[in-house]
Amino acid sequence: MDIRHLQYFLEVARHSSFTKAAEALYITQPTISKMVRNLEEEIGVELFERVGKRITLTDAGWVLFSQAEVMVKSFENMKLHLDDLMELKRGRIRIGLPPMVGASFFPQVIGKFCEQYPGIVLELLEVGSKKVEADVASGMLDSGVVLLPTSEELFESYSFVNEQIRVVVHPTHALAGRQEVSLAELANERFLLFHEDFSLHNRIIDECVRVGFHPTVIYKSSQWDFLSEMVAANVGITLLPQTICRELDPRRFHSLALVNPTIKWHLGMIWRKNAYLSYATREWIRFTKEMLPSIERKASSRG
Repeated sequence: MDIRHLQYFLEVARHSSFTKAAEALYITQPTISKMVRNLEEEIGVELFERVGKRITLTDAGWVLFSQAEVMVKSFENMKLHLDDLMELKRGRIRIGLPPMVGASFFPQVIGKFCEQYPGIVLELLEVGSKKVEADVASGMLDSGVVLLPTSEELFESYSFVNEQIRVVVHPTHALAGRQEVSLAELANERFLLFHEDFSLHNRIIDECVRVGFHPTVIYKSSQWDFLSEMVAANVGITLLPQTICRELDPRRFHSLALVNPTIKWHLGMIWRKNAYLSYATREWIRFTKEMLPSIERKASSRG
């Protein structure tokens, strides 16, 4: 049985005539008669009682009629919804964004996307890179932004930012008169860092250990603006991406290049490799790839 059997059956029942039903469906009478006969054979009951030229529903026919109306209507609604999805009139995308990434690069992208596709709902989860990676891998998120490199076996990725991490200090700090500093020179500083959910946290800790010291981390946060305000209060130093440093008031902060070694802030958008992507998610990826380069260029030009 397929949906056409039920559609043809309903049309015959509504017209009480094979001929009129065939005309309404623009098919031949033998075709519709055969379809109804096949349906009766498949379910094992007679659906119509033939009285002369007129036909009426049997008791079994009435039972099927009420159920078939619901089934055909549901099928038609499903088709409409699928057509809407394919035409991007509706949909849902679950996106993971680390806080400083979302604030720096994505408001314009999200605004333009919602303007162009008002029927698509964007569900935004603001968490660290490691959590984004885990949730995309598990299917909890459709796409997200992480610190690269990431697993090439699990994810497809699109790189859109590759810049340096800088050291941010209070204007009265001993380093405030310098343009660069080596990581080893920070061994006795009090560090204000992103918490462990952020890949950048581990990267900074690992580099400190590599050059010979374990940093004294006195505070951890998920918000870059809170970390910077702690620096402004002269509580400690922090390390922030170049993009964020451009937003800082030079009267309240001094940022200097980190050397020996440098630490990269390399961002990419990821999605699962070899997994189904909804039409909306595919369009989000395409749309984001198209918009991000110009946003990144504008951000770079401010510095």
